[in-house]
Amino acid sequence: MKDLFGKAMFDFQTNNSPEDIITETSISEEDEMSIDYLFRSYDEMPKIEQKALQLTIGKTLDIGCGAGSHSLSLQNDRNLDVISIDISPKAIETCNLRGVKNAKVENILDFEGEKFDTILLLMNGTGIFGKLENCNIYLSKLKSLLNPEGQILLDSSDIIYMFDEDEDGGKWIPSSNNYYGELVFNISYKGEKEEPFNWLYLDFNTLQNAAIANGLKCELILEGDHYDYLAKLSIL
Repeated sequence: MKDLFGKAMFDFQTNNSPEDIITETSISEEDEMSIDYLFRSYDEMPKIEQKALQLTIGKTLDIGCGAGSHSLSLQNDRNLDVISIDISPKAIETCNLRGVKNAKVENILDFEGEKFDTILLLMNGTGIFGKLENCNIYLSKLKSLLNPEGQILLDSSDIIYMFDEDEDGGKWIPSSNNYYGELVFNISYKGEKEEPFNWLYLDFNTLQNAAIANGLKCELILEGDHYDYLAKLSIL
């Protein structure tokens, strides 16, 4: 990976002529994403993210922390002990420049040795699963990092709305054995193209079934304005 997302964050933080990121998926055309969105304050965050931060307690692991906005809010406004991880080295450099106290380059599947009261996966946290078939691997790993009364707070979206309706009012999904929430993302930044990567959007019922299969209770906490939701997972 060329770490273009990380480069964009780092350019924004260091005022190095940042540009919008161009995103394209297997079911959508090119779109522009302004990188300053990743640097928003608590007051600028969507209600789902605000609610997740309100519910966060105790020792916290922020997975896919990006530019560190969620971690900074918890660290500075709530005085919580937060470990922030991301697979992007430049994202972690950005976090360090912004004052995130404990940020490290790490893949969650490789994380060991500590347990948490809250684990956060925000901004479509299920995306890192990549494909539906990987849910068990990730949920099992997340469960192993929870304290007995701990919680996982994650958000995602049911992207069925992106597909056209057929004559009967149902949704027309291209014939494939794949789950409709499995997308391939392509991003480019300053003329460079990143390697394509898999990204998973999960509807709540599918998440709930996967959670139960892994010994986790799954509660719907909040629904957003656009098919998105916040869920809480805890050990059964």
